[in-house]
Amino acid sequence: MTPEILIPGQTTLDQLERLWRTEAPARLAPEARAGVEAAAARIAAAAAGDVPVYGVNTGFGKLASLKIAAQDTAKLQKNLILSHCCGVGDPMPRATARLMMALKLLSLGRGASGVRWEVVAMLEAMLDKGVTPVIPAQGSVGASGDLAPLAHMAAAMLGAGEAEFAGQVKPAAEALADAGLSPITLGPKEGLALINGTQFSTAYALAGLFGAWRAATTALTVSALSTDAIMGSTAPLRPEIHSLRGHVGQIEAAAFMRALLDGSEIRESHREGDSRVQDPYCIRCQPQVTGAAMDILRQAARTLEIEANAATDNPLVLSDGAIVSGGNFHAEPVGFAADMIALALSETGAIAQRRVALMVDPTLSFDLPPFLTPNPGLNSGLMIAEVTTAALMSENKHLAHPCVTDSTPTSANQEDHVSMAAHGARRLGRMVENLNVILGVEALCAAQGVEFRAPLATSAPLAGVVARLRAEVPSLKDDRYMAPDLATAARLAGSGALVEAAGIAPPALA
Repeated sequence: MTPEILIPGQTTLDQLERLWRTEAPARLAPEARAGVEAAAARIAAAAAGDVPVYGVNTGFGKLASLKIAAQDTAKLQKNLILSHCCGVGDPMPRATARLMMALKLLSLGRGASGVRWEVVAMLEAMLDKGVTPVIPAQGSVGASGDLAPLAHMAAAMLGAGEAEFAGQVKPAAEALADAGLSPITLGPKEGLALINGTQFSTAYALAGLFGAWRAATTALTVSALSTDAIMGSTAPLRPEIHSLRGHVGQIEAAAFMRALLDGSEIRESHREGDSRVQDPYCIRCQPQVTGAAMDILRQAARTLEIEANAATDNPLVLSDGAIVSGGNFHAEPVGFAADMIALALSETGAIAQRRVALMVDPTLSFDLPPFLTPNPGLNSGLMIAEVTTAALMSENKHLAHPCVTDSTPTSANQEDHVSMAAHGARRLGRMVENLNVILGVEALCAAQGVEFRAPLATSAPLAGVVARLRAEVPSLKDDRYMAPDLATAARLAGSGALVEAAGIAPPALA
């Protein structure tokens, strides 16, 4: 697979999403090398000198006042990595771990971290050969860097801990050897450069962002199908309504839904003589709600794109040669972005769940049969599928509680305010999975509802969506074992297959 070339400070969200989805290798652009090596030379000179420089020839955190002898600086860095390998819990997903490694490349490539090019080359080689450190996902508070998870990454570079290679988890030294690689020995400050930083939190937040955006476009697609299923009005999608408000996401959402519904025989059949004056909010206000979520996701995306390209370790080698201790490792921007993404996920699911509830309720669905089954009573149809969506909607509401506001002092009060960005970002994957199930169930309900409107046909784009769903999930006639249907529909929602089947380009994240 062709490596993705990363230009520090200029790498785009599209590149990062490709890296995450395809697990492609990554390399720094060659022009980054001069800056990396210049900073490394400055650190080497500081390590050989007598002036205390934090993390170069001193201890760490509360132990920063303790001077380390020049001959012990390599041992200092190794001890730092091993002592910080305190992660617990399930390992990171491989694709997200690889994205984290690529983000670390970008940070080191800014030429402010002081590592030798050999460290960069080791990360590149591991990505190229497919050696992925096993990184426990719990243990970071998102300040002073994602210390524990990044330490597990660095440990694998030293041949310690575990790594995955060729589909097998094994001791890291063995995995490196099987890939034709040798462990590295860290120089001054290199261990600190590897574990100080926000790359763990940022990788998880980016994965959540990419999943959330795909879910938002799927939500627009299936909500258009739901609109036809309940014979809803397209009048609320008229362009002037949305331009009068001015929010970009809302305007784009309405335009996409108009295109999806254009040409529907179902819609044309009730333009005249429909006794209903207005549709419920879950139909009428879809552009306003999911469009607002899209705007929030784009704000989070801008933050995360900046963070992905940032130098976030400590201390940093500045352009004048000074080695200065600062706080770029504090993941507050990532924490805020993760909370924003969580809110968008929760609200997208909340309004989708109401559309599911609308379609299964015969008092609200405009003559659709109860629970969308042709033989109600003997059959329960999609009754409990709707209950499942309610459970997942509620779970996502709880998960959407802000994390960045929950600080606690750590490390003997030296690190007395932390971002909690790590688990704030990590929860997003679970929220995306929940939302995809809700949207998958909505697609099942909407397709079933549209089929009950025969011989009237939905629009050509939405007919394509129904056909894609029906290629794997048949129409529900008599009751059957439903769990596989929900799993398949969720997979189709999460993969973007339903949006693709419509044949109309959805709004883009960036």
